Amino acid sequence: MDEETQDQRLARNLNELLAELRVAQAGVQILFGFLLSVVFTGLFREASGFEKGMHLVAVVLTALATALLAAPAAWHRILFRAGRRTDILRVGNRIVLVGLVCLAAAVSDVVCLIAKVVYGPVAMGVVGGLVAIAFVLLWFVVPKLLGRGHWSR
Repeated sequence: MDEETQDQRLARNLNELLAELRVAQAGVQILFGFLLSVVFTGLFREASGFEKGMHLVAVVLTALATALLAAPAAWHRILFRAGRRTDILRVGNRIVLVGLVCLAAAVSDVVCLIAKVVYGPVAMGVVGGLVAIAFVLLWFVVPKLLGRGHWSR
């Protein structure tokens, strides 16, 4: 079996990163479309200032997630001929993690908002908190544990 060269490994890693981003970007796009359309409904005009504020926070977090999660693809397009894959991967990995935090926060905020409008502030805290905890556990804690060899045989 042939060993990968450094350039081949970088190309593979970058392709994997860009493929992973396609999954996250689909979720961001759906959420963003939903959030943008909500403001044009009659019910939104009747929302409280707090609810409108929560909505704006979700929109801003989703916009940030969009920018952060799309950045490595844009960098690759701009820098692919310059041999900067190492830089794209190093910085891109950090940017993507921040983008995922923004996405998790945006989804949690939207769930909080929906729970508040439908069931009230207690449901907002409970349901929103549970969703936020699920994101933290599944996206950040479990990978750390897997990286340390937990659950391996």
